Amino acid sequence: MSHRRALVIGASRGLGLVLAGELAHRGWEVIATTRRESAELNALPLAVEPLELTSPEQLAVLRERLEGRPLDLLFVNAAIDRGNLAIDEVPEAMFTEVMITNALSPLRALEALRDLVAPGGTVAVMSSEQGSVSRNTEPGYELYKASKAALNQLMRSYATRHAADGRTKLLIDPGHNRTRLGGPDAPLDPRESIPAVVDVLEAQAGTPGLRFLDRHGDVVPW
Repeated sequence: MSHRRALVIGASRGLGLVLAGELAHRGWEVIATTRRESAELNALPLAVEPLELTSPEQLAVLRERLEGRPLDLLFVNAAIDRGNLAIDEVPEAMFTEVMITNALSPLRALEALRDLVAPGGTVAVMSSEQGSVSRNTEPGYELYKASKAALNQLMRSYATRHAADGRTKLLIDPGHNRTRLGGPDAPLDPRESIPAVVDVLEAQAGTPGLRFLDRHGDVVPW
């Protein structure tokens, strides 16, 4: 395989950490960002950059630091969950925090860094089946679901606005994984699910347009 470079935003732990490691294992040159020091991330064969995703100023600094290093893959992995509250119980500050982190900030990152992505490259965001409106048939986690649905809609707008750029655009549902966010009882091990996600990223490369796919490459309904 020819040389490939990826930027993984949000890689200090969980899915992002495993994703960065899997890409590096496959021979990608990986640049990974983190808000805080991560011994696990530092142990991987990749470059680490500091980034608070919610800060436009830090995004601008990262953009400057990466000048001249074209990306074949820009992958944004960012999400927080603030518990299983009915929407009428969610404080405004919590609503704002979750929406900024899960929906606004990933798209702001794509806009800030999109010109670093090489022609024919891939722009991807970690989404969730929880953001599928048509599959929202069970109660619970209303704010998290709303934030992922907002993320999906904003990505749709991004893809529409940049339809002529020829890049692959993906929303990825990795399934319910055992992470700090997913909880200890989740059915999937990231060490098994994330290699499948990377298979999808590699298989979809070079196919322009937006798709919402799961870790098997199957379409997730909007």
